[in-house]
Amino acid sequence: MIRAAVQSDPIDLATELAAIEVSGAGGIATFTGLVRSDDGVDALELEHYPGATEAALWSLAKEAAERWSLLAVSVIHRVGVMRPGERIVFVGVAAAHRKAALEACTFLIDRLKTEAPFWKRETRGQDARWVEPRGSDDAAAARWDESA
Repeated sequence: MIRAAVQSDPIDLATELAAIEVSGAGGIATFTGLVRSDDGVDALELEHYPGATEAALWSLAKEAAERWSLLAVSVIHRVGVMRPGERIVFVGVAAAHRKAALEACTFLIDRLKTEAPFWKRETRGQDARWVEPRGSDDAAAARWDESA
């Protein structure tokens, strides 16, 4: 099972986890990203490129499923305006063993930051600014190329 979605609705962790647990896997690894309130962020707005973003998430999920022989993969990303503490992304993978599940989950998190077309804008009080990509995200994603 591969599930990749972009949605404006809140992410229901119980529903997403249950969907991958039915795979019968021995190892489940998940990551939930939350909006941080760093430096007084009041809101984070995510925009995406409809169609292309979903295709990118699907491609990453498929690559992970093949690379680690996963039994289930779920990548759910939110768009729209979110407040600190709200869920922004969920990654869940199911594999026969924990090592594959943990590696695949890390791979997906690292690659989402650089390969999925999202644009982020932070708001602090009356000020809003677009968030630029970070070099540390590129380095994290690139390490998976080196180990391929």
